[in-house]
Amino acid sequence: MIGKLAEYFMFGVAPLLAAMLVLPVAASAEEKTITGEVLYRERIALPRQAVLTVQLIDVSLADAPAKVLGQQKIAPAGQVPIKFTVPFDPAAIRTGMSYALQARITVDDRLWFINDVRYAVDPLNAGPQSMLLKMVRQSAQAEDVSIFDQDWVAEDIDGTAVTDKIKTTMRIAKDGKVSGRGGCNGYFGSAKIDGTAITFGHMGATQMACEQAAMDQEHKFHQALGRVTAFALAEGKLFFADKDGKAVLRFAAGS
Repeated sequence: MIGKLAEYFMFGVAPLLAAMLVLPVAASAEEKTITGEVLYRERIALPRQAVLTVQLIDVSLADAPAKVLGQQKIAPAGQVPIKFTVPFDPAAIRTGMSYALQARITVDDRLWFINDVRYAVDPLNAGPQSMLLKMVRQSAQAEDVSIFDQDWVAEDIDGTAVTDKIKTTMRIAKDGKVSGRGGCNGYFGSAKIDGTAITFGHMGATQMACEQAAMDQEHKFHQALGRVTAFALAEGKLFFADKDGKAVLRFAAGS
């Protein structure tokens, strides 16, 4: 009896166990990448401490911050054109959603260059990308354009272009008073400005009800405004950025 058990173990169970041990384990989805280059038109060299950050973001939800799905930070950035490779998990990509690349160059945590247009991509089928960045100004009055006493009209809120028929506006007085329209209601409040650092205080607003698209844009605008920590000017455009240097609002000078 013992002999038969031993024989069964040797020729039955043991081979089965061995086979189980060598079965391949299902591998997780392989990481994919988006490659490309970043450049700008200005004939200036970047300082040694310049840092380039390129991100793949999900911009599908109009009423929520863009979700970062992949990122590469290059420090030091070197000189343009700067090559980048952004890794991401393909399992995070969903059919019917919208994705884009965004890039910025900072020097000592101050914004120098940023993309002022959306670079939409299909992450699973994207070829090499070329991103042209715009230079930003480092002072509110470095050029003939100032943020103060100017009517500004929003073009982009948190990575999403505003609805053409719905205007979101802003005006900042030299004493820091802020006013405008969120999309439906008028708002008013104040801002604290120190160099290129800026924070907005609590905003009061009227209480009108409008169509849902206008209310949604207004809500998204006030959410983005609450995250602003810095501003920059680039070729007549006003950018507001959050603590990570990401542009959350873009305005054009109103007529």
